Amino acid sequence: MMRTHSCGDLRKEHVGREVALCGWCHVRRDHGGLIFLDLRDRSGRVQVVFNPQEEKEAFSVAQEIKSEYVLRVQGIVSARPEGTENPDLPTGEIEVHASRLEILNVAKTPPFQIGDTQGVDDVVRLKYRYLDLRSERMQRNLSVRHRLVTAAREYLNSQGFWEVETPILLKSTPEGARDFLVPARLYPGKFYALPQSPQLMKQTLMISGVERYYQIARCLRDEDPRADRQVEHTQIDIEMSFITEEDIYAVVEGLFAHTFGACGIDISTPFPRLTYEEAMERFGTDKPDLRFGMELREVSSIVKGTEFRPIAQTLDYGGIVKGLCVPQSDDIGRKEIDRLTAFAARFGAGGLIHLVVEDGSLSGPLAKFFTPEQQESLKSAFKASSGDMLLLIAGDSATVNESLARLRVHLAERLELIPAGQWKFAWVTDFPLFSWNATGKCVEAMHHPFTSPREEDLPLLDTDPLKVKGRLYDVVLNGQEVASGSIRIHRREIQEKVFKMIQLSPEEAERRFGFLLEAFEYGAPPHGGIAPGVDRLVAAIVGEENIREVIAFPKTATGADPLTGAPSEVEGDQLAELGIALRPSETEDRK
Repeated sequence: MMRTHSCGDLRKEHVGREVALCGWCHVRRDHGGLIFLDLRDRSGRVQVVFNPQEEKEAFSVAQEIKSEYVLRVQGIVSARPEGTENPDLPTGEIEVHASRLEILNVAKTPPFQIGDTQGVDDVVRLKYRYLDLRSERMQRNLSVRHRLVTAAREYLNSQGFWEVETPILLKSTPEGARDFLVPARLYPGKFYALPQSPQLMKQTLMISGVERYYQIARCLRDEDPRADRQVEHTQIDIEMSFITEEDIYAVVEGLFAHTFGACGIDISTPFPRLTYEEAMERFGTDKPDLRFGMELREVSSIVKGTEFRPIAQTLDYGGIVKGLCVPQSDDIGRKEIDRLTAFAARFGAGGLIHLVVEDGSLSGPLAKFFTPEQQESLKSAFKASSGDMLLLIAGDSATVNESLARLRVHLAERLELIPAGQWKFAWVTDFPLFSWNATGKCVEAMHHPFTSPREEDLPLLDTDPLKVKGRLYDVVLNGQEVASGSIRIHRREIQEKVFKMIQLSPEEAERRFGFLLEAFEYGAPPHGGIAPGVDRLVAAIVGEENIREVIAFPKTATGADPLTGAPSEVEGDQLAELGIALRPSETEDRK
């Protein structure tokens, strides 16, 4: 056999055994006539010793070795001499005394040290991704991803789900982001679209009688990448028939308990539930981080009547005053307040009012504008004690919530209030079905137009659509959405009414979604689903801030692939075969 063991699997119980190992030279060291080499494969590293007194030929070959050479080693496992053990390595109690060494392939000097990419440009890492992936960090990330996906399949199979593949080449039916389009050679002038999600196909599967479907689905959206988003992502796509929200909650909580357990993490179920309104009221966001306090409080009624003009004007115009309490804020000085004010201004806040609790009363430049009764009420509302600081923002509710939500997390990180190793899941439910598009001056779907309204809110579709609640639910983990889903519309007349509300004409609805509308007429069951994001879940488990670090071959922040050079130009004859002609760029036009 090429090898008998993996490098990282050897332990003291293997002492005396002859082994054959394969891997890469991690580092080579010459010491007093001996050569030490750390051999690395996917499982870890092991020290190999070359002694010219024991095997001259192997020692001679070892003198030629450089980092990242691909090697095969044969030798005897031995205990390391007392005092030379390495407690930082699982194999640190043993070493392999080599009797034979083969160079399977040589390697150029890498552009960066494997496993040490600090200071290395991200584009360089992605251009040489095959080297970056050799690092212990990236190998761990891919291993966790594999375990999570494998466990997801195990769990869903045990719950009676079928794994069904849906098409990659679909009709363009924009779901909020831009489609990636693929020209159809056999149909000149027509295009396929790559799926933003399997949404319509999985609903069609429910109408087909599949009842319980899942897929480890690749989804593509032509949008700007960011830390928690790539143009390509993977989700555990789930759909179920004859269910209510409670069925979804039970399946998903079981799924997360099983998959996180496979990665060595115990989580508690059931998850707490917050309505959308409650989440916005308490945290200013529908993605609340529950690992720490500093919940928001609206204090408009308390400060009403103050002589501080910005607050008075805000309340006169229908705005609100809201804030949070920073515990024991003694180290937050004037300069820090200025920085916090500038931070909040990035999200639209017009200013930041700070009040410090000292000797039972409130102090600060603006404290004089609040009566003793108002000060007492403010302290009571925030349950503030001596040394705490109140931070208030006045404005419209959307701006105030956004600014305070960001400020809350920023302060928690700066003051180290977020405990490590905690996994705080929550359901956020009862989202509005529609939101108001101020630019287009129209309503639009909060998530997507296939979400069912609550039955009791159906009459509001005709009278007050912005008050309609959708049967929507998200899973939030430590302040990040990791799954989103809904109970779907399964009746044609309701689907057509929702399309009408978002200003999709009957003709356009038929053109885009006619096949689904027709399918509803052939006995569509009540159904719903959800799609946990694999990339975000793995990133949370391994502690990566950017999902790029848990994807084998991701794109840059501009959507490019430095490894392969994609996107790239194609030959003219390929374009001609597809019936495509490129227009000159603006730069060429100006020339």
